[in-house]
Amino acid sequence: MSADQSKPSGPDLAQGIDANQLRDGVMLVGHIGDQAVLLAKSGSEIFAVGATCTHYGGPLGDGLLVGDTVRCPWHHACFSLRTGEAIRAPALSEIPCFAVETRDGKLFVHEARKGAARAVTQSPAAPPSVVIVGGGAAAQAAAETLRREGYGGPVTVLSADADPPYDRPNLSKDYLAGTASDDWIPLRDAAFYQQHAIDLRLGARVVAIATQQRLVRTHDGSSVPYGALLVATGAEPVRLDVPGATLPHVHHLRSFADSRSLIEAAGRAKRAVVIGASFIGLEVAASLRNRQLSVDVVAPEPIPMERVMGREIGTLVRTVHEEHGVRFHLPGKVQSITARQVKLESGTIIDADLVVVGIGVRPALELADQAGLALDRGITVDQCLQTSVPGIFAAGDVARWPDPHSGEKIRVEHWVVAERQGQTAALNMLGRKQHFDAVPFFWSMHYDMSVSYVGHAEGWDSLAVDGSIERRDCRVDFVRSGRTLAVVTIGRDLDSLRAERELELKRA
Repeated sequence: MSADQSKPSGPDLAQGIDANQLRDGVMLVGHIGDQAVLLAKSGSEIFAVGATCTHYGGPLGDGLLVGDTVRCPWHHACFSLRTGEAIRAPALSEIPCFAVETRDGKLFVHEARKGAARAVTQSPAAPPSVVIVGGGAAAQAAAETLRREGYGGPVTVLSADADPPYDRPNLSKDYLAGTASDDWIPLRDAAFYQQHAIDLRLGARVVAIATQQRLVRTHDGSSVPYGALLVATGAEPVRLDVPGATLPHVHHLRSFADSRSLIEAAGRAKRAVVIGASFIGLEVAASLRNRQLSVDVVAPEPIPMERVMGREIGTLVRTVHEEHGVRFHLPGKVQSITARQVKLESGTIIDADLVVVGIGVRPALELADQAGLALDRGITVDQCLQTSVPGIFAAGDVARWPDPHSGEKIRVEHWVVAERQGQTAALNMLGRKQHFDAVPFFWSMHYDMSVSYVGHAEGWDSLAVDGSIERRDCRVDFVRSGRTLAVVTIGRDLDSLRAERELELKRA
């Protein structure tokens, strides 16, 4: 997914515009040569920065101005207008800054300049070394944050994966659909880790955390000492327990290797069965339809995603998939799988030469349990993401934290949440004592329909709908006891940003 900004639009800012065009709180997109530039006014200050988000190329001019920051409408990345820094995931790279001059009632934007320097000093509370267990979103964001904040000690990332950290959401979306190339998937190239002195060790499976000795042990018998430790072990797919579930043509999708294997299998297949109507399962269904496979979906619930999105939106998602030729068997349960067929408990037999199981994931808690960390359907952490053992933090799919917006302890499996928790955990390793208070956010793609979700609602009394769910143009508030806990938007990216901001300002 990327914005078509190959042809600059708007005024030539090098030639100047009338200063009265830019009022407080207003953004304007123009260009300097071939570079798209966002001009914004916040209070009495005027900023000029690159107009394209560094995550997936979203148009920042369609986003939301909040103080001296701008938020991307696609996936809610946030950038500083002063420095260009990506201060909130999912974007990790900065945007350029430009010099602005006011002369004779006009505003002129000049060549790119370095953003205003942010003071970074090494805290005396910083640990002598940091070890990160895991190689996903939280791990990558934490390692980058440590270096960006000026931490000079050793940073070691121990990842059991064979691939460097990659863009996991893309594995079921564009990459699986065949519309994104391999080079989209890694979050950084090999040179990045060398340049930033991040010791990334792949295929390094941690088997034990020795809290008394403050070290971790890996499967090859080696030990790595730590001053501070981040547990970011993520989650593992739930396996299907029926006859035939381990046959070679039955796939799960969690890793880059899984996605590559699934793409290879899809090239030989004609009929696929997706078991599970979760976000991942239905994104896989859409991607396989894009590859012209016949697709059937089997799941135990009567309406896809009803528990998370409600009956109305779940029904719409099913409708969208049926419009693209997907057949649903709901409610339905798999009884057995053979080399050429999937048999349901109802007696229905579905021909299939490819099966994808997407029935959920479980947090990987074995290490934390063995180390004696407090658990509660996840690793229990405080507001600073520290576990019950001082010096050990947790982030991502494994962490259950006190959410200031719902007033509950929650654990969610969202990519952006994992990245933002990794950033916060890194700051707190350095002694910042920063509470994790980001509003959860995720997005899901179904063909050309994107569904954005902010907040967290495990239950609700009613839905408040603005617009039309059926026409795929709506904002839907999930309300409990008169209070909005979460908001889903379809076709309204700016409304999603506004809802995120509303939830930030209204805490439990």
